[in-house]
Amino acid sequence: MRKKINIIGSGFSSLAAASYLAKAGHQVSIFEKNKTVGGRARQLKKDGFTFDIGPSWYWMPDVFERFFNDFDKTTSDYYQLEKLSPAYRVYFGKNDYVKIDDSLEKIYKTFEKEESGSSKKLKHFMCNAKSNYDIAIKDLVYKPGLSIFELITPKTILKINQFFSTIKKDVRKSFKNNRLAQILEFPVLFLGAKPSDTPSFYSFMNYADFGLGTFYPKKGMYQVILALKSLAKELGVKFYTNSNVESIDINNGHATALIVNGKKEACDLVLSGADYHHTEKLIKKKYRQYSEKYWEKKVFAPSSLLFYVGFNKKLTNIDHHNLFFDVDFDTHAKAIYNNPTWPKNPLFYANFPSITDKSCAPDGCEAGFFLIPLAPGLEDSNSLRQNYFDKIIERLEIITSQNVKNNIIFMESFGVDDFIKDYNSYKGNAYGMANTLLQTAFLRPNLKSKKVKNLYFTGQLTVPGPGVPPSLISGKLASDLILKKIDKH
Repeated sequence: MRKKINIIGSGFSSLAAASYLAKAGHQVSIFEKNKTVGGRARQLKKDGFTFDIGPSWYWMPDVFERFFNDFDKTTSDYYQLEKLSPAYRVYFGKNDYVKIDDSLEKIYKTFEKEESGSSKKLKHFMCNAKSNYDIAIKDLVYKPGLSIFELITPKTILKINQFFSTIKKDVRKSFKNNRLAQILEFPVLFLGAKPSDTPSFYSFMNYADFGLGTFYPKKGMYQVILALKSLAKELGVKFYTNSNVESIDINNGHATALIVNGKKEACDLVLSGADYHHTEKLIKKKYRQYSEKYWEKKVFAPSSLLFYVGFNKKLTNIDHHNLFFDVDFDTHAKAIYNNPTWPKNPLFYANFPSITDKSCAPDGCEAGFFLIPLAPGLEDSNSLRQNYFDKIIERLEIITSQNVKNNIIFMESFGVDDFIKDYNSYKGNAYGMANTLLQTAFLRPNLKSKKVKNLYFTGQLTVPGPGVPPSLISGKLASDLILKKIDKH
């Protein structure tokens, strides 16, 4: 029987779920509060410059391919990928950097150059990382997080020790060179937690990094959103932007409608890809699964302070992706997780898409995207933003030996307050809930409400976790649960 399904939000997980549900023959409508679709993966265009507002790394291409294959499509039907070479550059000081190349063989040579004997250790580490990746993708991440037994397979039992050690312990045990260790610890930051709090099993992120490589969709990550939107439209999904969901009507324990801009939108079922905590605020307290104390106790991934900058010249000594690890990582991490405060000397990330894609900036110019990870819930102000922008631009100039301040045409910022305003994000978090041992799989907020029979959730605060590929997977998992319920009736 055809059902009317209303979806809140239009991020990766919502778009993915919408396509699966529409493919199954249901009437699907997406309601997005902002003027464009994409959730956190929106786009900024200004004075001939183009920026991805949110996600900017394209990892795990097999997950994207698997998604489109489910609809007898391929990614190349919608956008073109370029493998970046180098994948990224890591700065440790002035003119002092390590480049991560586009193949394992080249990376082995880079490691050996940094530390004699490290290539052999890296081969062993990557062999285990690949094994973990195969288990994660084939056996674990496509499970809906309903029970601990989803984690217990013949393959995971052999890896049990890796759920109780940490990435940091494993890396530091094998690699004495601090620079190499930091590079190996970097990928798990995408999971939202410190390497010292992330189970060793998550080394599969290192295989995603070194083994599969870093890609760039021509014209930016927003092309992936446009591809998902196009696919959903082909399948009959209806889109409504500038449509703020104010509440969810519940009658006799069933969600019966969304109140959108004051108007009732009736439905048979609700799926929310919006912030989980915010979605529960849309229903009466007695129907909420999780209390404020629950959310307060959880370990959240960082928020971010983002800058989008137009330069009137081409920059030197940079690559498409650049990490600035020239200050102490642990000190910055403590400012995020242990004592939430603005970091005195922040690590930061800089992305210059116009190096790869000339369409991102006018001729002779450079588009720059900068990110500083921050603790969620911090005080946010224009003066603080300007102070930190000045700090990182000064560091950029010193470390890359070039003057750029006087070449800035404009700077736009996006911070904690914007994550709250634009995305209803809990404490302004940028990535969701961290994937620590006690926040993995069935220990994350449920995809299905236990108190409202036809209310479901998807996205970064639920299963399987933060990041773009996991969001696509989350959309599939939520849609599978919904279709299974519909089929029963």
